Amino acid sequence: MQLDQIDKKILQKLQKNSKITNKELSNTLNLSVTAIFERIKRLERNKIISGYVAILHPEKVERSFMVFCQIKLIQHTKSNVMKFEAEVVKLPEVLECYHVSGEYDYILKVLVKDMEAYREFMLTKLTTLDHIGSTQSTFSINQVKSTTALLID
Repeated sequence: MQLDQIDKKILQKLQKNSKITNKELSNTLNLSVTAIFERIKRLERNKIISGYVAILHPEKVERSFMVFCQIKLIQHTKSNVMKFEAEVVKLPEVLECYHVSGEYDYILKVLVKDMEAYREFMLTKLTTLDHIGSTQSTFSINQVKSTTALLID
């Protein structure tokens, strides 16, 4: 699907505030409410918009301790990769998991309450996963930038 300038403006507005009404978009973009509605539905059908979420402040829900955990598998076989990935997606403390190149095989973004909670996560969940050879944890000192908005040219 090819995006025109109006689609791009709609996407920019929705990324800033997904609760913006079709009426507000209509007024801003000089289109009818029906036209806005149809465009948004088309963007959803074509999976350009994959969902809508509420973004929480981690500290308000006691999940402000951020750790980037690098994982090296014992052996990088298809079976080990598939099994590890199937298991890691079930861990609610893991917000993001990336299969990467380089010295480690995966990078996990983990949010927990504090160091004690991270230790408990490591001991009772992460290190019980099969095929993990080693881990290295990096603790976030300060979040400089965090966004979910993609640049739409």
